[in-house]
Amino acid sequence: MAAQPTDTLRDLLGDHDLPGLQRWLDEHQPYEIADELGRADAVHAVLLFRLLDKDRALDVFEELDPSDQHKVLEGLREPAFRDVVERMAPDDRARLVGEAPAKFARRVLAGLSPRERESTAALLGYPEHSVGRYMTPETVAVRHHMTADEALALVRRKGGDAETVYTLPVVDDRRCLQGIVSLRDLVLSAPDTEVADIATTDTPRVQATEDVEEAARLMQDTNVLALPVTDSENRVLGLLTIDDAFEVIEAADTEDIARQSGSAPWAGHYMSASVVELARSRAVWLLLLILAATLTVNVLQFFEDTLASVTALALFIPLLVGTGGNAGAQAATAAVRALAVGEVRTRDVLRVAWRECRVGLVLGLMLAVVALAIGSLLVDVTVAGSVAVSLVAVCAWAATIGSTMPLLAKRVGIDPAVISAPLVTTLVDATGLIIYFLVARLVFGL
Repeated sequence: MAAQPTDTLRDLLGDHDLPGLQRWLDEHQPYEIADELGRADAVHAVLLFRLLDKDRALDVFEELDPSDQHKVLEGLREPAFRDVVERMAPDDRARLVGEAPAKFARRVLAGLSPRERESTAALLGYPEHSVGRYMTPETVAVRHHMTADEALALVRRKGGDAETVYTLPVVDDRRCLQGIVSLRDLVLSAPDTEVADIATTDTPRVQATEDVEEAARLMQDTNVLALPVTDSENRVLGLLTIDDAFEVIEAADTEDIARQSGSAPWAGHYMSASVVELARSRAVWLLLLILAATLTVNVLQFFEDTLASVTALALFIPLLVGTGGNAGAQAATAAVRALAVGEVRTRDVLRVAWRECRVGLVLGLMLAVVALAIGSLLVDVTVAGSVAVSLVAVCAWAATIGSTMPLLAKRVGIDPAVISAPLVTTLVDATGLIIYFLVARLVFGL
C-alpha cells in the first residue's frame, strides 16, 4: 500500500501535472508529504512545498529534518522564506540555524521580527547538544497560589502562543519551579481549588545546560509528556516536549547504528543522499580498518614457522577469526545499547567484564564441542583439539574486550559508538590469532 502513492507522485512530477500534484497533496497527511519531500531532489521538493497552503505548509515543514528544511528554504523566494521561518517554533528554528551554514543562518535571522530573533538567539546561546537548544520557551507557567479557575483563565488567554498546554509548570513569585500540574487535573478540580494542592512536586526536571540525550532518556524512563527546564537558580525557562525528545533519541540511535557499522552518520533522507555522500561517510572508517587489519598480517608473519610446521592450522583461521570477531561485536553492541539506555554505568566496567567473560566461556564451550566433532572428521584430532581449546579462549577474550571497550571509551569522554563493532572485530582478529597459535605451540610442543 505504501509504495503506490510514491510511484504515483513520481509519475505526476515527471508529467508536470500540477492539478494531479495538488490532489495528491490534499489526500495525504503532513508526515507523508514530508517523507516525499525528503526523498525528492531540491527542485521537486520546492515545487511540492509551494503548492501547499500556508498553514499546511508549516505543518509539513515542521515534520522535516533540519537538512531537508534547509533544502526547501533555499529554493523559496524572500517573502515566502521569511513567512516560514517567522512562524516556526523557536526551538525548531534554533536547530535549523545551528546546523546550517553561516550565510544561510544570517539570512534566517535577518528575516525574523525582533521578538522572534531575540527568542532564537537566546536558544542559540546554549551549547550545541544541550537541553536549552531543544526546549520550547513558549510555555504557560501558573502561580502556585492561583485557583484552578484562575489557572484555566490564564491558559485560555496565553495558551494560543504556547507549544503545549497539557503540562503546566507551577512557579512561585520568583518564577522558581514548584512542580507541574496537568491540564486534566485543572479541568477536573473544583474551581476554587488552589494549584498548590493539585500540583505534582516531585516531578523530574533538568537544567538547560544538561545533555539533551540524557534528558530525553529521562523522559522515556519516567513516561512524562514534557520536562520542565530550569536555570541554575531553579527558575523556569521552558519545557522539553515529548516530540522533541523522540527526535533526539531517534537521532542518537541513528548515529550509534552508523558508527557501530563503521561509518559516519549523514544528515537528511537516505534516498536523497548522493552516491558520493554515502561513500564519503564510509570511506574513512574503511581506511582506518585497513590499517588496523595490518595487525593480523603481522601476527601471521610472526607465526609463519608454526604454520609451516602444521599446515592444517591454516584451514581453521577463518573459523577462529570470524567467530571471535562476531563474539566481540555482539558484546560491544550490547554494551553500547546498555550504556545508551542507562542500564550500565562506566563504574560497572569490572562487573560487565566478568559477566561477559562468563558468557563468552559458555558460548566457546558450545562451539568447541561442534568444532571438535567436525574438525576430527577433516583433520588430525590434535589439530581439532587445538581449535576447540582456542575457541573457548577466543570467545571469552572477545566478549570481555568487546564489552569493556565502550565503557572505557565513555569514561575518557569518547562516544562509545565510535568503539564500533568493526573496530572491536579487527582487534579481536589479531589477538585471537595470537591465542590460536600459542595454544597450537603448546599442544604440538613447537
